[in-house]
Amino acid sequence: MPMLFRPEVAKVAQLSGHRDCVYALAGTPTGDTIYSAGADGFVVAWSVTQPEQDGELVARVENSVYALRCLPERNLLLIGHNYQGVQVIDLAARKLVFATALPPLAIFDLAHSAVRQRVYVALADGTLAVLYADDFRVEKLIRLADKSLRCLAVHEQRGELAVGSSDALIRILDLTTLEVKRELPGSTNSVFTAAYSPDGRWLLTAGRDAHLRIWDVQRGYAEHHSIVAHLFAINHLAFSPDGQLFATCSMDKSIKVWDADDFRLLRVVDKARHAGHGTSVNKLFWSGAQNRLVSCSDDRSLAVWDVSRGEVRS
Repeated sequence: MPMLFRPEVAKVAQLSGHRDCVYALAGTPTGDTIYSAGADGFVVAWSVTQPEQDGELVARVENSVYALRCLPERNLLLIGHNYQGVQVIDLAARKLVFATALPPLAIFDLAHSAVRQRVYVALADGTLAVLYADDFRVEKLIRLADKSLRCLAVHEQRGELAVGSSDALIRILDLTTLEVKRELPGSTNSVFTAAYSPDGRWLLTAGRDAHLRIWDVQRGYAEHHSIVAHLFAINHLAFSPDGQLFATCSMDKSIKVWDADDFRLLRVVDKARHAGHGTSVNKLFWSGAQNRLVSCSDDRSLAVWDVSRGEVRS
């Protein structure tokens, strides 16, 4: 039998300062700064490697924020400002440099294609907004569904965009034509999160029905596996920087760490075992800086987790 590594997970810090639920996290794969936002409209910068430092207020907006996205090559932070549009912060100058008005709706996700120089915005009425990445002007608005678009994932090599929505479908769009190439049925409720594996082989999706679904990209997105992964809705998933692990987080207050090769559950991180969050865990970001996983929650806090190689089992 192969040797199996079971990672160790230890809580490094709990970051407090938000006044309401925290819904969004963003960062860069190699950077040590994480950005958070939520219902209080505060956008805050934190150090992943020096979490004892206080957070720094980067921006304050009028409404809640569900989506953030970093563009590291330009040192910009995109804010999905609900009911106002997309606002862009120059992180070096700490100032607003672009503001794009969109229909007055909630913004559930933001994605970026560096190859095509476009930003994609998932809106609550089922519309996908496509923006030029140079100045964030609206290129087009495309109505994809009658219900909310909830998550986006870009596959640069294939030129595809996966869109999960509240109508329980995942749509695969061609990034050049923006036409729907495939629709993936099987989910029984809203799809909240989608991510391509770093090697591009798999698309992972999850949502309100608490199932984790793995789609084989090279086989025309055939469903490879479906796992009842949590007790309640899965809010988000994120891969480790080395692609060997991924983590899911849920309304059931837990984080779970999985093997990215065979999709085995390796660790459960919760309040009882690890002093985890006491309410819904909403978003994850896995930083390459010291391989630290960051989570945020309805409990108004962020948690920083050290994920180490751990024990070997045969």
